[in-house]
Amino acid sequence: MTGREKEIVRHLSEDDLDRLLTETDSEKVSKRLTFVKRLYKGATLEDAADDVRMSQSTGSRWAKLWNKGGLGLLAPSFGGGRPPKLNDKQRERLLDLLEAGEPWKKQEIQHLINTEFDVEYHPNYLPRLLDDLGLSYAIPRTERPDRPDNAAEILDERVADAFAEDETDEPHNKRDEDDSNEDWTVDDDVRTDGGTTVGFFDISHPQPWDTSQRLYTVNEPTITRPLVKIDTPAAGFYALNGESVLQFIPNQEKEQICACFEGIREQNPGQRILLVLDNFSAHVCAHTRERAHELGINLIFLPIGSPHLNPIEPVWKSLKWESSPLIVEGAAEYRALLDRVFGKLTEQLSFAGSWIETHLSGFIQKLR
Repeated sequence: MTGREKEIVRHLSEDDLDRLLTETDSEKVSKRLTFVKRLYKGATLEDAADDVRMSQSTGSRWAKLWNKGGLGLLAPSFGGGRPPKLNDKQRERLLDLLEAGEPWKKQEIQHLINTEFDVEYHPNYLPRLLDDLGLSYAIPRTERPDRPDNAAEILDERVADAFAEDETDEPHNKRDEDDSNEDWTVDDDVRTDGGTTVGFFDISHPQPWDTSQRLYTVNEPTITRPLVKIDTPAAGFYALNGESVLQFIPNQEKEQICACFEGIREQNPGQRILLVLDNFSAHVCAHTRERAHELGINLIFLPIGSPHLNPIEPVWKSLKWESSPLIVEGAAEYRALLDRVFGKLTEQLSFAGSWIETHLSGFIQKLR
């Protein structure tokens, strides 16, 4: 036990407390009685308050009220208390204003409430109000200004187009600006008749000194690490119904991207591959698109500025989080660690759950 026990006046016996606890149907009274009972048992003020999910300051106030006047002061009739400063209609109006002008700083919201409703909240209480309203409190994600408003609908169309199997059409990866007289053919040793595999491709640069995970410490949180740095990027393929692949490449030039596609094909033989990826220059160039066609890989490019539509992004985040507290002695050991963690994470479909429901639900029967 930590801290000191709180001296508590025994206005009632423990049996009387137990009886009142069984008779009351008020959550507020029950919390206070439970709090007092824990103090009877010798708990510290902090522990007793924590047991009923209240702050230590509230526990201190409750204990003073109990010691002064017993249950009469600690648990009054609760006639509804002070009415809220904002009624239901005003709260709905506030939500509309916040949604229209988001994101907001806390001080800006405080000023908005003051000017719009002539109401002032204490800065310490305002977060509780915003939490009750269901607002999120997080670092805003940066978005590109050229991202289309209908990015999800555009991706839907591209997925449907990739699943279309009209043999009279031009190869899926070919574009109008490509040489129409040049034939694009699938390599003789590549089979694509065993169904369809869907996966997601992306490049990341995880480092052994990433500190993505919070850790408990008594003193200042520091970790002594060997001076290890990975100079080459990691190329990941997160497969929904095939073999996921993590490869380390010297650079992101088109030849290396094609080598990654060859590695993906080697690990996923026998079926057509639909590969979702971003619009990095080495991905969209004709050299890469043609090589992907030769490998039986149909490329599905995300709309501009839409990394949130690629389920491998949260895989990278989880990979960095899980590997961040682990200490490695060299680059080879770190790559081996990343390979193990990536393999474990990509066994889960949960990273792509909403993507499957939104973009793939109509094509499940076409997967192998």
